[in-house]
Amino acid sequence: MDKLKLLLEINKVRITFAVTLTMLAGYALAKNAIDTGVILPMLGIFILACGAAALNHYQDKDRDALMERTRKRPIPSGKISGNKVLFISFIEIILGTYLIYLGSGFLAAQLGLLALIWYNAIYTPLKRKTAVAVIPGSIIGSIPPMVGWVAGGGSLTDPRLLILAFFFFVWQVPHFWLLMLNYGKEYENAGYPSITAKISKQQIKNATFIWTAATAIAALMLPVYGLVTTLFFKMIIIIAAVWLVAVFAPLLQKEKKEFNPFYYFMRINYFVLVMILSLSIDPLF
Repeated sequence: MDKLKLLLEINKVRITFAVTLTMLAGYALAKNAIDTGVILPMLGIFILACGAAALNHYQDKDRDALMERTRKRPIPSGKISGNKVLFISFIEIILGTYLIYLGSGFLAAQLGLLALIWYNAIYTPLKRKTAVAVIPGSIIGSIPPMVGWVAGGGSLTDPRLLILAFFFFVWQVPHFWLLMLNYGKEYENAGYPSITAKISKQQIKNATFIWTAATAIAALMLPVYGLVTTLFFKMIIIIAAVWLVAVFAPLLQKEKKEFNPFYYFMRINYFVLVMILSLSIDPLF
């Protein structure tokens, strides 16, 4: 049981599961169905994402040991050696890529590897050099739905895919900045460049609201471009987008009481979960 718990932690399963759901949404939208053809690429993207997460544990082990939030992670806490995590990562990356290739072909496998490269070879080193690494880093979130789209028979040149990818890109920026607001001091102490050291908390809150509003607008573009067609889910998306902007509007005000970034962090996650479910279920009707 302890070994299973350790493996789940190494693979950041809550995050990798969410990544897999975005792939499922892309597949359902391209194929207008969820059938057995989704099994192999879905399993593949999950295992590949687990491999990327494990590799990230290995890459960040030195900085993780310096932060209160991360010092109890498997490697810095001594629960497992870095070499073992690296081995697990390579096995998962190879297996995950092979399953995507087996189920969906070479292009889908290439996209899966692109997500891995962007996360582990571009974003992870970049966040040690610049406080705004999260913006190019958020491109990672747009790739798994593209894998699903291609696996479902969709074309990379379809303009609807661009809108879908844009939505999954834009929402991650406020998501990560809210984390930074919550743990900015820890990141600074660990030697990471942090936006909390560059601009004021109110400026970060203002920027977070702008990116969140952009997320709501991107969500509203999905039915406009025909990615959501049923009246029920169109209404769900409109209500959710208005709710999101209303919830985040207080960020523009200078509050006297203590600001709680985690409150907003969870709200944008709820919003995206509603969006993923809407995008996955709507094509079935």
